[in-house]
Amino acid sequence: MTLERVLPFTKSLLEEAVSPGDCVIDGTAGNGHDTLFLAELTGPSGKVFAFDIQQEAIKATSEKVRGYQHVELVHDSHAKIQEYVKESVSAAVFNLGYLPKGDHSIITKAQSTLTALQQCLDLLKANGLLLVVVYSGHEGGSDERDAVMEFVSTLPQKSFDVLKYEFINQKHSPPFLLAVEKKKHKN
Repeated sequence: MTLERVLPFTKSLLEEAVSPGDCVIDGTAGNGHDTLFLAELTGPSGKVFAFDIQQEAIKATSEKVRGYQHVELVHDSHAKIQEYVKESVSAAVFNLGYLPKGDHSIITKAQSTLTALQQCLDLLKANGLLLVVVYSGHEGGSDERDAVMEFVSTLPQKSFDVLKYEFINQKHSPPFLLAVEKKKHKN
């Protein structure tokens, strides 16, 4: 056995949480890798909403998911998720930071990210997963990291399980995963 890196582990968790026919969210479409992965997991009977504020990201993602009719690309802030998504979701995934190979001055920011995360938690089904890959090694990244850590650390234990998955002996602010599972309510 080998320890999975952060991104493969994130995909493993998505494979467990998402079934054909599910509705899911990619809160940061970026270059479309997660959107495509989610489109394949949900199948044509499912629905994928992918958000990005950058037209360049929407274009890259649309090319990657060409032929997947059940993917809706939203050129808008992920802080507006509930304006677009009205049904419950089995999973939502975010890769915070900047668009790889894009303009590094355009980054996700704490306020809109926290708004988006709360909206996703509200939309999550029981046993649904909110997965957040935190990249903080850029200008402004530590502010967002700290705000997101505070947010997930204060989620009520009776409603959510929160996992932090990271390699602690790596230099230069390696990414880490926050996985939030919504618990079933006991009667």
